[in-house]
Amino acid sequence: MSRRVFIAQVLSVIVGSAFSLLTIAVTPDITQPEATHLDISQPDFTRPEIDEHLSGGSATSLKTINNNSFSHASQNLKFDQELNFKVGNGIFRKIWVSAPASTLASDGLGPLFNAKSCQRCHLKDGRGHPPEANWPDDNAVSMLLRLSIPAQSEQDQAKLDSLKLLVIPEPTYGTQLQDFSIKGHRAEGNIQINYEEVKVLLSENETVTLRKPSYSVVNLGYGPMHPDTLFSPRIAPQMIGLGLLEMITEVDILAQADPDDLNNDGISGRAAWSRNASTQDLQLGRFGWKAGQPTLDQQNQSAFNGDLGLSTPKQSAPGGDCTSNQDVCLLAPSGDSEQYEGREVGQIMTDLVLFYTQNLAVPARRNVGDETVLAGKQLFYETGCVACHKASYVTGVDDNKKALSSQKIWPYTDLLLHDMGEGLADNRSEGVANGREWRTPPLWGIGLTRTVNGHSQFLHDGRARGFLEAILWHGGEAQLAKQKVVEMTAVQRQSLITFLESL
Repeated sequence: MSRRVFIAQVLSVIVGSAFSLLTIAVTPDITQPEATHLDISQPDFTRPEIDEHLSGGSATSLKTINNNSFSHASQNLKFDQELNFKVGNGIFRKIWVSAPASTLASDGLGPLFNAKSCQRCHLKDGRGHPPEANWPDDNAVSMLLRLSIPAQSEQDQAKLDSLKLLVIPEPTYGTQLQDFSIKGHRAEGNIQINYEEVKVLLSENETVTLRKPSYSVVNLGYGPMHPDTLFSPRIAPQMIGLGLLEMITEVDILAQADPDDLNNDGISGRAAWSRNASTQDLQLGRFGWKAGQPTLDQQNQSAFNGDLGLSTPKQSAPGGDCTSNQDVCLLAPSGDSEQYEGREVGQIMTDLVLFYTQNLAVPARRNVGDETVLAGKQLFYETGCVACHKASYVTGVDDNKKALSSQKIWPYTDLLLHDMGEGLADNRSEGVANGREWRTPPLWGIGLTRTVNGHSQFLHDGRARGFLEAILWHGGEAQLAKQKVVEMTAVQRQSLITFLESL
C-alpha cells in the first residue's frame, strides 16, 4: 500500500474530511554531528537572556495560551509538513477497538491495556495524574504501575548486565499492570494508593504537608503475584519538545556526566544506556522516567505495545504484555494485517506518530522580564537547581529535521540519571538506573500544567501537589539544594515558584 493511499484511508477514518494529500517524507534518524560547546556561564539576572522566551527556539509555539497549548505544531514547520502533523495527531487521538472489526485501521486493542488511545494517557498532550480515589471510585487511566522481580538465576542476571533486558518481568503479569481488558477477558488488577502525611517545617515557621504514597494491587485477575514483585508507579509525562530533546547531541549530554563526582559538587549524573530495538546496539537513553528508551520512535512503539496492546514494527509480541501464564490473552484474535506489514500499527502509522510527537511545540515562556521571575531565576541558579536542570542547549543538525536543527532551546534538564534520595526511591532497578535514580525531567512548559490539564501534580507518581511540595521531596544529590529552599525566606520561595510558573 502506498503512503498516499494510507493517508487517505486514515483521514477518512479519523479526520472525516477531505484534504489535498501530500506525500510524507519520514526518514530514519541519522548520526548527530559534532556537539556545540556547552555554555556554563552565569546569566545577567537583571534582564532576560536573548530570545529566552523562545523555549524551543524558532520551533516555539507563539499561539494564545489556553488548554490546547501543548497541542500545537512546531512554529517553523513548512506548509507541506503540517498535513503529516495533523494525520499523526489523528492516530495519536483515535480510539482503538478489539479485533476483528470492520475498521481495519483501528482494531487490535488489547486484550489487556491501560488506555484505548495515546491521548487518553497523555491528556491534551500534557501530564497525567494519579487517581483521585481508589477503584471503583476512580481509575488510573493516566497512570500505570511498572512491575518486575529480581533476577532469579545467573541467566537472568546476565541478561540484565548486558542490557538485553532492562528488568525481569513478573512471571504472570509482565512488566506493567494493565487495569483494563476487552470483552471476554479479565483485567489484571487495580492500583490502590494510600497516603501518609509528612509535615516539613520551613523557615519563618511555615509548615508544608507532604503526602507519602504506598502502593498495592487488588482484584488480581490471574492469581497471586510473585512474592518479590517490585512496583514503580508512573504518570504519563507531557509530550512537548520531545523531538528537540532527541536533537541534543550525545556529546553535550555526556559532557555533563560526572558519575564519580570528580569535581566534588555533590552532583554525580550518570548516562543511561539501553539497546536500540532495531540494531541491538547500545545507545544513550533519553526517554522515560528512567531514560530507558534511546529513541522517540522506540518509546512510541513500546507504548503502543505495552499500553494499548498493539503490535508494531519494533514490538511484535502478541497481545502486548500478555505472558505465557495468560493463555486466553495469547489466543485472542489479532488485528495484524498484511496491509500494515503484518502488524496492527504499521510502519506508515508509526512514522506519522513519530513526526507528530517530534513536532509538538513548546509554548513560549511568559513574563521573562518580570522582576520577581528574574529574582526567582537567580535563586534557581544560586541554590544549585541548575546543576541538574541545565537551562539551555543548541541542538544538532539533521537535514531531515530542519525545523528542529540548530535551535537554541531552554529545556532545563541534563537528561542524566541522578540519585534522588530515599524519599523518591522506588527501590526497583531499570536497566542502568538503580532504585534511587531518576532521569532529570525537562521543566519547559511545567508552568502551564494547570492551564492545560487542570491540576498541578508533579514528580513521577504525581504525589506533589505543587512546585514547593515537589522541591521538598528532593533528596540525595539534590539534598543541599532542597535545604537551601527550606532556609529561604517566604518571599524568596515565592520568587522561585513564580520563576517555575513562567517556564
